[in-house]
Amino acid sequence: MAVPKRILIVDDDPDVHGSLRAALDAPDRKIESAYDGHTGLRLIRNAAYDLVLTDLNMLELNGMTLLERIREVRPATRVVVMTAANTPENVVRAIRERAFSYFSKPFTVNAVIEMVDRALSGSDAEDDIQVLSARPNWLGLRLRCKVETAGRIVQFIRELGMDLPAVEQDQVTTAFREILLNAIEHGAGGDPDKRVFITYVRTKRAALYYVRDPGKGFSFDRLAHAAVSNPEDSPVEHAEVRERLGMRPGGFGILMTRELVDELIYSEHGNEVLLIKYLDVNRS
Repeated sequence: MAVPKRILIVDDDPDVHGSLRAALDAPDRKIESAYDGHTGLRLIRNAAYDLVLTDLNMLELNGMTLLERIREVRPATRVVVMTAANTPENVVRAIRERAFSYFSKPFTVNAVIEMVDRALSGSDAEDDIQVLSARPNWLGLRLRCKVETAGRIVQFIRELGMDLPAVEQDQVTTAFREILLNAIEHGAGGDPDKRVFITYVRTKRAALYYVRDPGKGFSFDRLAHAAVSNPEDSPVEHAEVRERLGMRPGGFGILMTRELVDELIYSEHGNEVLLIKYLDVNRS
């Protein structure tokens, strides 16, 4: 019989424990609770956990300090950070301290369930995400080309855009996800030994997302399998091409992304792309 996965919830709010327990409970899991950082750290020192979900804002020993201590005593433990007071500084610090993921409260239960499932079943390595720059206005990362790693980074990028209106936040996140998955699937051929580079830059007037994959690039003249190349009078012509080539259904990534951000700019070789979202500087 398989050994149950051990999950520790560290939060000073009993309601959070109740909702997370109800959402994450399963026969193959053992869920425990700690209501402050010191208790959580003591439990972690005494026993190994597969996953720790910790609040950020707790008295005496806060969640970020707890994350740092876990890295010292149980470096292989996966940690998901939760907070009601999200800041870009906290997001980039969580990435630097190798948090598995990061969620602002109130979060959707389904999103947390999906990330917990990924954390408990994944085979992430310490170098899957390499931090090149961890400033709130300049985040630079080097990622192993794995779909699971992409899912983690998309969540961090989503949190960096929390000050955007909800609709715009969803649009930018979707656009970034499409470009990143294209880089991993097509640029790197899904090879986990290859790397993709990501840079997020935030200015007063714009948010910029840069992705560079290790591939040879492409030409828009040779993208018959993508919707972006369809003639105006034949909007699904690419689907027939994909079927002939034995490719999975899809091919709408670039076309959709163009509609979700203000500018989408490719390099000459096609293996570098810049997404630009202009900000409303008058937004309160």
